[in-house]
Amino acid sequence: MQIPKQQVIDFIKSKVGGDKASQADSELPDQVDTDRDAGLLQKFGVDPQDLLGGLGGGGGLGSKLGL
Repeated sequence: MQIPKQQVIDFIKSKVGGDKASQADSELPDQVDTDRDAGLLQKFGVDPQDLLGGLGGGGGLGSKLGL
């Protein structure tokens, strides 16, 4: 799933902290693909499933993206 980088950065900032968010901002592509970029997301302490909030439930980005 494609997610805008800024939404991922905001998620990292709220869950992991500003230092990791700054690092992620410099390393992640403009559109983050949860499958392709799963390794990078894990590097920043983010499980792609947590990011999506179980595809709509649980308050992850999935609910904000209308999933």
